[in-house]
Amino acid sequence: MKKIAFHTLGCKLNYSETSAISKMFPQSEYQIVDFKEEADYYVINSCSVTQLAEKKTKTAAKQAKKRNPNAKVTVMGCFPQLNPDKLSELEAVDLVLGNDDKFNILEYIQNPESERATEVHVSNINKIKRFFPSYSFGDRTRSFLKVQDGCDHFCTYCSIPMARGRSRSANVDNTIAKAAEIGKTDVKEIILTGVNIGDFGKGSDESFYDLLVKLEKVEGIERIRISSVEPELLTDEIVDLVANSKVFLPHFHLPLQSGSDATLKDMKRFYDTALYADRVNKIKSVLPDACIAADLIVGFPTETEENFAETKQFIVNLPISYVHVFTYSERQNTRALSFKNVVSPAEKKKRSQALHLLSDRKKNVFYRENIGRKCSVLFEGNIIETDNGEKLISGWTDNYIKVYTKYDEALVNKIEEVELKDEFYEDGFLV
Repeated sequence: MKKIAFHTLGCKLNYSETSAISKMFPQSEYQIVDFKEEADYYVINSCSVTQLAEKKTKTAAKQAKKRNPNAKVTVMGCFPQLNPDKLSELEAVDLVLGNDDKFNILEYIQNPESERATEVHVSNINKIKRFFPSYSFGDRTRSFLKVQDGCDHFCTYCSIPMARGRSRSANVDNTIAKAAEIGKTDVKEIILTGVNIGDFGKGSDESFYDLLVKLEKVEGIERIRISSVEPELLTDEIVDLVANSKVFLPHFHLPLQSGSDATLKDMKRFYDTALYADRVNKIKSVLPDACIAADLIVGFPTETEENFAETKQFIVNLPISYVHVFTYSERQNTRALSFKNVVSPAEKKKRSQALHLLSDRKKNVFYRENIGRKCSVLFEGNIIETDNGEKLISGWTDNYIKVYTKYDEALVNKIEEVELKDEFYEDGFLV
């Protein structure tokens, strides 16, 4: 029996697709092993959102080849789609597959064109219309359900539309069928994922809201997180649905990227700070305990010190729970490359550190606002050993607060009600 190992970099969407692709390999012929083990085949689902992500992909390929020089190493996904030549030149890589071609991986592995030369299959992503449904498995507690792929926005800093193609999705019924498959497993929580999930149903008479209405009724699924939705696509009816639901969780991820209208305009975002603030305030008006996360990019070419100061103040003024901070990374063939102003690496680092500190303060305030609150926690199976030898397990509340408690096997993959008290361990509450 041949051994095959998978390694995923990047977004939740990648994780759902890696799981689906791994299921293509017949269990009678292939044994899935850990990526750190010796295998006959290594498959790396790559990320290309930053230069660092590309570097991690190359490193993973080299490590795999070092582990077994005779193994066949495949790199698939966004990096090959954007820069296949960078990978085909690597001695460690045997097979390069673009974002549509990766779903034919079994055929390419079983019927190689050459035993020596690196094989490259990268289709024109702009012509791809098919949607490949997928969801992750292997985690007992939660599953990432892919509901959408691609993006039509073409923000000036972003290469994702060139890597993933145009926005597309399955219909509601087909997506519900996949959710129902998850509902028949032990998984308690679904996380909806995609490139721009608010675009679900674009070009049809179905909408993201229509999908949510039916997802709420899927048997066997106790919790659903909507994940990341563009602010201009988060409608009042979606927020109200979550507020009145026993299944959808009070946790929203709203990409912001900048708190300066001038920078947002240069980024070609589809909203301004007024609309963003309106969406945050709408959520808090009906879900006061909701967790709201934001994405921010520091060091965008036209981001002045004044623009950055506006961003910081905007976050200070809003009830944001925490922030994901990304340092601007130049991406090939994006419009931002033509912008003349460049923020120095030192200034980027300084701004990033400032926002990380602000995020920590916001998160601390959010956590303390929840002291005394009773909430449901889905406990995971990972055991954490403290410095004094005590064993703990962790989980997440409905509004995405980390909670630790004394290890008990009976708690794993169970949803329990706890009261959050003024007692902490590392990055979460201790109950």
